[in-house]
Amino acid sequence: MKRIEIRELLDSDAGTPEEVAASLQDLRWFNRWFGGVSTSRKMLAEVAEKSGRPSLSMLEVAAGSGETAEAIRKDLEADGIQLGVTLLDRARTHLNGTQLPAVVGDARALPFQGRSFDVISSGLFVHHLNPENVVKFLREALRVSRVAVVVNDLVRDPVHLAVAYAGAPLYRSRITRHDAPASVQQAYTIDEMTGFMQAAGATSVKVRREWFYRMGVIGWKARTT
Repeated sequence: MKRIEIRELLDSDAGTPEEVAASLQDLRWFNRWFGGVSTSRKMLAEVAEKSGRPSLSMLEVAAGSGETAEAIRKDLEADGIQLGVTLLDRARTHLNGTQLPAVVGDARALPFQGRSFDVISSGLFVHHLNPENVVKFLREALRVSRVAVVVNDLVRDPVHLAVAYAGAPLYRSRITRHDAPASVQQAYTIDEMTGFMQAAGATSVKVRREWFYRMGVIGWKARTT
């Protein structure tokens, strides 16, 4: 299945405030029940274990309101892992209402010094970028991280696309009815994401395929003495 770039409506908030709010509700539902929270929880637990850090600082890129990041934080707390979360999004309006530290910025030019956070994380973001910008983002994320970069995203697959179309009656917003199949069509494969991580400079890459066409990718940063 060939990747096709399609502009998603939610990227530019192309709808009424009610439609945008309903689509964000759909997105939170997808993340809670279809691998958004569980996949990131597993990856961050692995980073904590392998780095020997029971407490992690994390920058969540393209974070929106931060509800998913907060759900991950609470789940990890139950595992005995403390997660300090900072949010970054391109639009200040997307960060409205959050109680977490938040910054407006460009994922391709993160407004932080090198090694500012233990982990840089993104969920359902990378598929919005073309291959060149994926590598730019990952290179920036590795620069700003101390330990690793974790990416949680969709897997491009024809069966996944069919399911995205079939689920249309369940979506709350017409924005989701457009964006759900568009997201699948412009998502990447596991091999493609592995190649992007390697091109960005990760010293090693760990990929896990999760249920319902989710992938979790950890790009490890070289340790410094």
